[in-house]
Amino acid sequence: MNREKSRAAYEKACRLLPGGVNSPVRAFQSVGVPPVFVQRAKGSHVWDIDGNEYIDYIGSWGPMILGHSPDFLQEDALEAIGRGISYGLPTTLEVEMAELITSAYPAAEMVRMVNSGTEATMSAIRLARGYTGRDKFIKFEGCYHGHSDCLLVKSGSGTLTYGTPTSPGVPADVVKHTLVCRYNSLDSVEEAFAANPGQVAAVIVEPVAGNMGVVPSAPGFLQGLRDICTREGAVLIFDEVITGFRLAFGGASERYGVRPDLVCFGKIIGAGMPVGAYGGRRELMEYVSPAGPVYQAGTLSGNPLAMFMGLKQLRWLESHRQVYGQLEDSAAYLEQGIRAALGRLGLDFCVNRAGSLLSLFFTHGPVKSYDDVKRSNLEQFGRYFRALLEQGILAAPAQFEAMFVSAAHTREELDTTLAAMEAALAASREG
Repeated sequence: MNREKSRAAYEKACRLLPGGVNSPVRAFQSVGVPPVFVQRAKGSHVWDIDGNEYIDYIGSWGPMILGHSPDFLQEDALEAIGRGISYGLPTTLEVEMAELITSAYPAAEMVRMVNSGTEATMSAIRLARGYTGRDKFIKFEGCYHGHSDCLLVKSGSGTLTYGTPTSPGVPADVVKHTLVCRYNSLDSVEEAFAANPGQVAAVIVEPVAGNMGVVPSAPGFLQGLRDICTREGAVLIFDEVITGFRLAFGGASERYGVRPDLVCFGKIIGAGMPVGAYGGRRELMEYVSPAGPVYQAGTLSGNPLAMFMGLKQLRWLESHRQVYGQLEDSAAYLEQGIRAALGRLGLDFCVNRAGSLLSLFFTHGPVKSYDDVKRSNLEQFGRYFRALLEQGILAAPAQFEAMFVSAAHTREELDTTLAAMEAALAASREG
């Protein structure tokens, strides 16, 4: 494929933006090629500025659950823009969004809108600390909850890709209250609570880790966290920025039958627009200003355009819940096809899937933790990615990210993808 325009755009961007991008994983550095600069997207496809067409499995990192730019989402959008795109004052759209979220997610009895998943998790941690009067909290190795200082400890996503799980610029005094446990290990959580009696405000977890690749929670892990937090008087926070409204209409809480005290959502509630939210038990949420003493604010929170677009997508999902079965079937079809290709090629690699999220790890399985993920052969993954890209398949440009299947992916496109994957896997062995 000719990507000279993308290459030239990247060279110019590198003179103007740190690393040429506005979010690290977009730089494609770990796969050894310049990034694809997108011109437009529709359905399951994106087109770059060179005119190349790709079947897309990034989907803006998750929110494009129905594919890019569904026709119904475009209806009345210009009229909504004409009414104004930001007021800094309340609108009924915010109330309608809160009503929909609380209906879909019973653990969220009240909701506060914010502007990103990072802001949601940061605010939830602050709320848990303020409510409990405790400073320490627990996160898990390889789980990424945004780039706020206290959470950049052994995190996943871009920090894992670039080999800096703890970022410079984060003071030691900030992270001294961050306790890091092993994902899928209740024993490590019990040890952390025992070593810090009465000091742990919260446990924050991705119910399905999606930022070190897809690593599902082991049976009993989430319920175990629920039981420990209840016993210890700590707040259980589900980071559902990736899984919310994707694994099920009620997110991972519905799928696994475990209720957190607080939950965080991201851009899926805005149909891909910049937005986030956190919610939870009423007594907790009433501790947020101006109802309570824990301060959090934002001029753009509850942005009317984001609320308008998000409500349209969520209401469609609410009235077409059968789409979750379709997504599950499509992702399972991909999973089975990848496993079959690995078998034919004699490759002992691991495929993990949870609903419509899946990852192919370039290591033998099982992959259940951060340590397992780190065994992946990154050089071979890079060769695989480049071969896949040449065949018009756009997957995440990092081993430690998920493939997102959308309702727009057809069976024919899945078959095309599987054929390209098998060829790319074969080519990856030739480095």
